[in-house]
This record gives sequence, structure tokens and C-alpha cells, in this order.
Amino acid sequence: MEESGNSPKNVMLIGQYTHELDPKKRLTLPAKWRKGLGDKVVVTNGLDNSLFLFSTKEWEKIAEKLASLSLGNSESRNFNRFFLSNAFEVDIDTQGRILLPETLAQYAKLRGKLVLAGMYKRIEIWNEEAWNECMETSAKDANQVAETLSSIGVL
Repeated sequence: MEESGNSPKNVMLIGQYTHELDPKKRLTLPAKWRKGLGDKVVVTNGLDNSLFLFSTKEWEKIAEKLASLSLGNSESRNFNRFFLSNAFEVDIDTQGRILLPETLAQYAKLRGKLVLAGMYKRIEIWNEEAWNECMETSAKDANQVAETLSSIGVL
């Protein structure tokens, strides 16, 4: 089966890039990642006041799992409200930009310089100051987390 030029290809979304958010709330995605994302992506509230960006293919997998959670569980309902109701499908334009919805930009306090961090199957979009604070905290905890991961066979 032949892939069309617009079909996403398997690309690892790793590394970090700093980009400017323009006054119209457009954000340029790194060229290296674009071929793995397709023509549209899904952007939603992330954790730690960031945004999460997924290819539509990856989003469908996650949304299916979340939609299958019990409606009787209040934590499931609340997380679905937070995550699914704030999801927007956005086009990637010919210059590799996406238009971030105002509600998402406000949630993550996005303005000026942003950091796009590749997390293998998703991209996190951060206010640069918040990203730097998060990285500082993560660096302090890295050795302990590595010990824990090692004890369960991950590292």
C-alpha cells in the first residue's frame, strides 16, 4: 500500500526547540517533526500548565482509551472534561504553522518565546519561563527517579 504525501510517517518526536508565538497566535512547528504529524494535529490542555500536541492518529488512540473510562468515576469524568473538551483539531499551514486557540494559549500562559519539547509520541508546548523552572526541578529529581525506574526494570 502506497502512502500519500500527506500521510504521517513514523517519526520520533524528541528534542526541544524554542520558537516565537506571533501576534496572531501562530506557532511554527520544527521542520524535522512535520513529516510525522500529517496535515492536521490535535492540541489540548496538557499537564503542568503546558499544552499537548498529538498527530491525529495518536490522538485517536488516546481519545478512545479515555472515552472507554467509566462514567461512574468522577475522576474519569473530570479528567475527560479537562482533556477532551479542550482539544482542538488544527491545520498545519504550508509554512508549517499552527494557529493556537486563544483558550489554550491563555491556559498555558503562552506569549513570546515558547519551548516545544518532543516526548516521543507527543509534543509539549510551554511558556519558556515555565519550561526552565520545570527542567530545574526535573534535574534535581533525576537521580532519584532513575533509581525508582531501575528498581522496576525500566532503566
